[in-house]
Amino acid sequence: YGDQGQHIVDEHTVPNPEFSHELCAAWERAALGAADDTRVCLLRTGLVVGQQGGFLKKMHLPFRLGLGGRLGDGRQYMPWIHRQDIIGIIRHLIAQSHLEGAYNATSPNPVSNAEFTSTLAQQLKRPAFFHVPAAILKLTLGEMSSLLLGGQNAVPKKLLDDGYQFDFPLLESALSEALSKSP
Repeated sequence: YGDQGQHIVDEHTVPNPEFSHELCAAWERAALGAADDTRVCLLRTGLVVGQQGGFLKKMHLPFRLGLGGRLGDGRQYMPWIHRQDIIGIIRHLIAQSHLEGAYNATSPNPVSNAEFTSTLAQQLKRPAFFHVPAAILKLTLGEMSSLLLGGQNAVPKKLLDDGYQFDFPLLESALSEALSKSP
Protein backbone atom coordinates (compact mmCIF):
# COMPACT_ATOMS: atom_id res chain seq x y z
CA TYR A 1 0.00 0.00 0.00
CA GLY A 2 3.00 2.27 0.33
CA ASP A 3 3.30 4.62 3.28
CA GLN A 4 -0.24 5.36 4.44
CA GLY A 5 0.55 7.21 7.66
CA GLN A 6 -2.19 6.84 10.30
CA HIS A 7 -4.92 5.99 7.74
CA ILE A 8 -6.54 2.57 8.32
CA VAL A 9 -5.73 0.32 5.38
CA ASP A 10 -7.75 -2.69 4.26
CA GLU A 11 -7.76 -4.80 1.12
CA HIS A 12 -9.72 -2.15 -0.78
CA THR A 13 -7.42 0.79 0.00
CA VAL A 14 -5.92 2.53 -3.02
CA PRO A 15 -2.13 2.22 -2.70
CA ASN A 16 0.36 5.04 -2.92
CA PRO A 17 2.64 4.76 -5.97
CA GLU A 18 5.89 3.85 -4.20
CA PHE A 19 8.60 1.25 -4.81
CA SER A 20 7.35 -1.21 -2.17
CA HIS A 21 3.80 -1.11 -3.52
CA GLU A 22 4.93 -1.36 -7.15
CA LEU A 23 7.08 -4.40 -6.35
CA CYS A 24 4.22 -6.15 -4.53
CA ALA A 25 1.77 -5.25 -7.29
CA ALA A 26 4.08 -6.86 -9.84
CA TRP A 27 4.23 -10.05 -7.74
CA GLU A 28 0.45 -10.10 -7.44
CA ARG A 29 -0.03 -9.61 -11.20
CA ALA A 30 2.30 -12.55 -11.84
CA ALA A 31 0.37 -14.75 -9.38
CA LEU A 32 -2.98 -13.75 -10.89
CA GLY A 33 -1.72 -15.16 -14.19
CA ALA A 34 -2.73 -18.56 -12.80
CA ALA A 35 -6.34 -17.45 -12.14
CA ASP A 36 -7.61 -19.08 -15.34
CA ASP A 37 -6.44 -22.47 -14.07
CA THR A 38 -6.90 -22.26 -10.32
CA ARG A 39 -8.23 -20.16 -7.46
CA VAL A 40 -5.68 -17.53 -6.37
CA CYS A 41 -5.40 -16.01 -2.90
CA LEU A 42 -2.86 -13.25 -2.42
CA LEU A 43 -1.38 -12.77 1.04
CA ARG A 44 -0.27 -9.28 2.01
CA THR A 45 1.77 -10.33 5.01
CA GLY A 46 2.79 -8.19 7.96
CA LEU A 47 5.99 -8.68 9.95
CA VAL A 48 5.88 -12.23 11.28
CA VAL A 49 6.39 -12.61 15.04
CA GLY A 50 7.80 -16.03 15.81
CA GLN A 51 10.42 -17.76 17.85
CA GLN A 52 12.54 -19.10 15.00
CA GLY A 53 14.14 -16.10 13.37
CA GLY A 54 12.89 -13.27 11.27
CA PHE A 55 12.92 -9.64 12.29
CA LEU A 56 12.36 -10.41 15.99
CA LYS A 57 15.61 -12.40 16.12
CA LYS A 58 17.52 -9.38 14.78
CA MET A 59 15.90 -7.11 17.39
CA HIS A 60 16.33 -9.49 20.32
CA LEU A 61 20.00 -8.85 21.20
CA PRO A 62 19.95 -5.03 21.12
CA PHE A 63 16.76 -5.00 23.19
CA ARG A 64 18.10 -7.64 25.59
CA LEU A 65 21.16 -5.38 26.12
CA GLY A 66 18.90 -2.37 26.80
CA LEU A 67 19.89 -0.72 23.51
CA GLY A 68 16.52 -0.95 21.78
CA GLY A 69 14.37 1.92 20.74
CA ARG A 70 12.09 3.42 18.16
CA LEU A 71 12.98 4.32 14.59
CA GLY A 72 12.49 7.97 13.63
CA ASP A 73 9.52 9.48 15.43
CA GLY A 74 8.02 6.02 16.00
CA ARG A 75 4.59 6.97 14.66
CA GLN A 76 4.83 4.72 11.59
CA TYR A 77 2.62 1.67 11.82
CA MET A 78 4.05 -1.85 11.82
CA PRO A 79 1.49 -4.36 10.62
CA TRP A 80 2.47 -7.64 12.28
CA ILE A 81 1.17 -11.19 12.65
CA HIS A 82 2.07 -14.16 14.82
CA ARG A 83 3.55 -17.14 12.96
CA GLN A 84 0.76 -19.42 14.24
CA ASP A 85 -1.85 -17.06 12.75
CA ILE A 86 -0.18 -16.88 9.33
CA ILE A 87 -0.26 -20.69 9.24
CA GLY A 88 -3.90 -20.63 10.36
CA ILE A 89 -4.80 -18.10 7.66
CA ILE A 90 -3.19 -20.21 4.95
CA ARG A 91 -5.13 -23.25 6.16
CA HIS A 92 -8.33 -21.19 6.30
CA LEU A 93 -7.89 -19.94 2.72
CA ILE A 94 -7.16 -23.44 1.44
CA ALA A 95 -10.21 -24.90 3.21
CA GLN A 96 -12.65 -22.18 2.13
CA SER A 97 -12.96 -22.73 -1.62
CA HIS A 98 -15.10 -19.61 -2.10
CA LEU A 99 -12.30 -17.28 -0.98
CA GLU A 100 -9.99 -15.64 -3.51
CA GLY A 101 -8.16 -12.41 -4.16
CA ALA A 102 -6.05 -10.29 -1.82
CA TYR A 103 -6.02 -10.76 1.96
CA ASN A 104 -4.15 -8.76 4.56
CA ALA A 105 -2.39 -11.40 6.63
CA THR A 106 -1.90 -9.08 9.60
CA SER A 107 -3.08 -8.89 13.16
CA PRO A 108 -6.37 -7.05 13.58
CA ASN A 109 -4.46 -4.77 15.99
CA PRO A 110 -1.53 -3.10 14.22
CA VAL A 111 0.76 -0.96 16.36
CA SER A 112 3.09 1.96 15.82
CA ASN A 113 6.85 1.47 15.89
CA ALA A 114 6.97 3.26 19.26
CA GLU A 115 4.29 0.93 20.68
CA PHE A 116 6.03 -2.16 19.29
CA THR A 117 9.33 -0.99 20.77
CA SER A 118 7.78 -0.31 24.17
CA THR A 119 5.95 -3.65 24.24
CA LEU A 120 9.05 -5.63 23.24
CA ALA A 121 11.11 -3.86 25.91
CA GLN A 122 8.43 -4.60 28.53
CA GLN A 123 8.36 -8.27 27.55
CA LEU A 124 12.15 -8.44 27.94
CA LYS A 125 12.03 -6.33 31.11
CA ARG A 126 14.51 -3.86 29.61
CA PRO A 127 14.45 -0.13 28.93
CA ALA A 128 13.90 1.22 25.41
CA PHE A 129 14.88 4.85 25.56
CA PHE A 130 17.32 4.86 22.63
CA HIS A 131 16.09 5.77 19.20
CA VAL A 132 17.54 6.02 15.72
CA PRO A 133 16.84 9.46 14.26
CA ALA A 134 15.24 9.50 10.80
CA ALA A 135 18.15 11.56 9.45
CA ILE A 136 20.63 8.81 10.39
CA LEU A 137 18.51 6.15 8.70
CA LYS A 138 18.17 8.29 5.57
CA LEU A 139 21.91 8.98 5.49
CA THR A 140 22.91 5.34 5.94
CA LEU A 141 20.14 3.59 4.01
CA GLY A 142 19.11 6.20 1.44
CA GLU A 143 15.79 5.45 -0.22
CA MET A 144 15.58 2.09 1.58
CA SER A 145 15.01 4.04 4.82
CA SER A 146 11.44 4.61 3.67
CA LEU A 147 10.77 0.92 4.39
CA LEU A 148 11.57 1.56 8.08
CA LEU A 149 10.20 5.09 8.42
CA GLY A 150 6.92 4.55 6.59
CA GLY A 151 4.17 2.12 7.39
CA GLN A 152 0.61 0.97 7.01
CA ASN A 153 -2.11 0.74 9.63
CA ALA A 154 -3.22 -2.43 7.84
CA VAL A 155 -6.12 -4.53 9.10
CA PRO A 156 -7.38 -7.91 7.82
CA LYS A 157 -10.93 -6.77 7.01
CA LYS A 158 -11.73 -9.59 4.57
CA LEU A 159 -10.56 -12.29 6.97
CA LEU A 160 -12.50 -10.77 9.85
CA ASP A 161 -15.59 -10.44 7.65
CA ASP A 162 -15.22 -14.15 6.82
CA GLY A 163 -15.12 -15.00 10.53
CA TYR A 164 -11.46 -15.91 10.87
CA GLN A 165 -10.48 -16.09 14.57
CA PHE A 166 -6.93 -15.02 15.45
CA ASP A 167 -4.99 -16.99 18.07
CA PHE A 168 -2.79 -13.95 18.79
CA PRO A 169 -4.71 -10.75 18.05
CA LEU A 170 -2.70 -8.68 20.56
CA LEU A 171 1.00 -7.92 20.39
CA GLU A 172 1.63 -8.58 24.10
CA SER A 173 0.49 -12.20 23.90
CA ALA A 174 2.23 -12.77 20.55
CA LEU A 175 5.57 -11.49 21.85
CA SER A 176 5.16 -13.36 25.13
CA GLU A 177 4.66 -16.65 23.29
CA ALA A 178 7.49 -16.03 20.82
CA LEU A 179 9.97 -14.91 23.47
CA SER A 180 9.11 -17.79 25.80
CA LYS A 181 10.63 -20.15 23.28
CA SER A 182 13.62 -18.00 22.30
CA PRO A 183 17.13 -19.28 23.05
